[in-house]
Amino acid sequence: MEAHGSGLRRVLLLAFCVAGIWAAYIYQGFLQETLSTKRFGPDGHRFAYLAFLNLAQNVVCLIWSYIMIRIWSGGSSGGAPLWAYWSAGITNTIGPAMGIEALKYISYPAQVLAKSSKMIPVMLMGTLVYGIRYSFPEYLCSLLVAGGVSTFALLKTSSKTLNKLVHPNAPLGYGLCFLNLAFDGFTNATQDSLKARYPKTSAWGIMLGMNFWGTIYNMMYMFGWSGGIGYEAIRFCKQHPEAAWDIFYYCCCGAVGQNFIFLTISQFGSLVNTTITTTRKFVSIVVSSLLSGNPLSNKQWGCVFMVFSGLSYQIYLKWQKLQRLQKKKKAI
Repeated sequence: MEAHGSGLRRVLLLAFCVAGIWAAYIYQGFLQETLSTKRFGPDGHRFAYLAFLNLAQNVVCLIWSYIMIRIWSGGSSGGAPLWAYWSAGITNTIGPAMGIEALKYISYPAQVLAKSSKMIPVMLMGTLVYGIRYSFPEYLCSLLVAGGVSTFALLKTSSKTLNKLVHPNAPLGYGLCFLNLAFDGFTNATQDSLKARYPKTSAWGIMLGMNFWGTIYNMMYMFGWSGGIGYEAIRFCKQHPEAAWDIFYYCCCGAVGQNFIFLTISQFGSLVNTTITTTRKFVSIVVSSLLSGNPLSNKQWGCVFMVFSGLSYQIYLKWQKLQRLQKKKKAI
């Protein structure tokens, strides 16, 4: 009876994590697309300072992680020092900025689909730099994802979607997305290295270090001179308070979403978290198409299913590998 109660609690906790991640990031994606396409005020001005979202989120997540460390770690993370994050902070600042900037040139569903192909540059770098050999099923996953993204990119975007973009330019938009993935790959590798060198580093400690340096770099870029875009972004928010509230909600969604991700990883492992975030991306495309008026053609929906079939198969391969490792441990 006790075991049954414990199992039910874990199921409810998992459902709570799924609902939290989906709600936070789907709504954040909706706000991100709104900020990139919406016209504010009677003159119909756009919020053209999308890079400012990175600084705003850095500040909110920095405060959030500091509070969590104070609550759960007695005021000290006990892990990697702040200075150790300076290099990852650079790529973590440039990468997301490119991802947000891409929304000026391609639609949000197109961006989500392009960023789902993260496994392709990872496998490419692994083969070219480290000489890693991958199995045929892993190459099949990459082929499905790459084929789906490239076909989606080649299909004609509806005129309704193009009219919502600031400067439609698909090659530039997809190029920015893939540069975003490349920088993310370096950031993740650096974080793994820090975790290996400082085993006591907590998830909140990583979050604090990354956002600390992100705040510094973005402040220098946006307020380092009189013509910095930070001043223009603040001026725009003063003139259009609605945009300021959208930015605030956007940042809060990011902080809450990270909180649920860390909870999921700590309780259920990274494989479950990968599954949740992958399915969330698919739901984000559906929600965006329904709510934002960015209709997808039948062929584009076919590309979406092609990409997520590859991602689902990749998750299944990871699950099989995890099962084999657990069996070996039991045998030993």
